[in-house]
Amino acid sequence: MRLFFALWPSAALQAALASAARATLVDLEGARAVPSEQLHVTLAFLGVVAPERLEAAQSAASEALEAYALASAGGQPPGVRLGFERLEHWRRAQVLCATATAPPAARSLAAALRHALLRAGFTPDLKPFRAHVTLARHVRRAPAEQPFHAVIWPLECLALVESETRPEGSLYSIRSSWTLSA
Repeated sequence: MRLFFALWPSAALQAALASAARATLVDLEGARAVPSEQLHVTLAFLGVVAPERLEAAQSAASEALEAYALASAGGQPPGVRLGFERLEHWRRAQVLCATATAPPAARSLAAALRHALLRAGFTPDLKPFRAHVTLARHVRRAPAEQPFHAVIWPLECLALVESETRPEGSLYSIRSSWTLSA
């Protein structure tokens, strides 16, 4: 299984992100929009994981969330919001992303998750956390001016997601999820 951990938005927020990007996507020749129901923020990419290691990944997430909650005031995860306010074209990856400045709590959650995964014997991608949502793939060129209406995303759900590559694109299935705020 190919697995990753992600902040998973509500269906309403996924639709809002897709709608905010629609004006720009219309003008991008050859671009393939990511289906709104698959929009997310990746926190840790694990890659290929044997099915018998699924429980260890789930345990690592629970450990990370416990550490994250203890580090937060009152032992509860803080109410964190990401403000996606701009679009960026990443030429090398040929993607169009909505980006946000990650608040300290979001960076802390990403770090806690990566540390727990390393302790559990996983080898997650260790690139620094950068809050972004991939909105379109196969974007060779993007206009300099990219209209985008800000979308505020309260972080409420951490998900362990399985990624299956198909000819028409990736298919994501949530294997487990955890609530981040009360």
